[in-house]
Amino acid sequence: MHIRDAERQTKGVIVDVRTLEGDPVTWRDATLAIGSALHIVPAFRATVKEADVPYDTTVQAHYDNELGRYRVTSVNVVNAEPGGEINGAALRRVRVQEIVQAATPSCIAITLEDGNDPTTVSELTTVEGRLVPEWMAKQARQRANKEARMDLVELIYSAAALSGQPPTKAVQAELNVPYRTAADWISKARTAGRLEGMSYIAGRQADG
Repeated sequence: MHIRDAERQTKGVIVDVRTLEGDPVTWRDATLAIGSALHIVPAFRATVKEADVPYDTTVQAHYDNELGRYRVTSVNVVNAEPGGEINGAALRRVRVQEIVQAATPSCIAITLEDGNDPTTVSELTTVEGRLVPEWMAKQARQRANKEARMDLVELIYSAAALSGQPPTKAVQAELNVPYRTAADWISKARTAGRLEGMSYIAGRQADG
């Protein structure tokens, strides 16, 4: 299987995801098991480059088992233009949570079929703003495909929870179902033991 560098473009923002040693993240770096069938990268370093922003931002994050998500441990902002300056206005534009959110899909590995190499979630789809391709979402919505539905709920929940985003809203948006349906599917997935090692602490938003 061809492994691409973990460089993900989201809404015009290019995020370069690497190990702490500086190598591009691949599924082989996802050594920590969570949920029922997922593996994640224990720690990563993500650098974001934006065309209209004169500096680069690098975020380092580690998985925290107690929190059930990635915890940001350092943020480094570097001027990318001669004569530029890092000041208060520049720092106010640093979107740490968005960087973690964009980087997380590159740090989750899944196996789609027995006998095949795993793949990262970021390699599932190239559709901007979507985590899973529409054909997978359509399959999950079909009443007979309960196993496929639970697989996707686990995957979407993990990507949202690990980056500190509301998981129920993520499932609702990705699978195009009502909020109550998303919450019900998440409850069933948790009861089935599929969400071990992941959690979303309500506080910023009462969700998940």
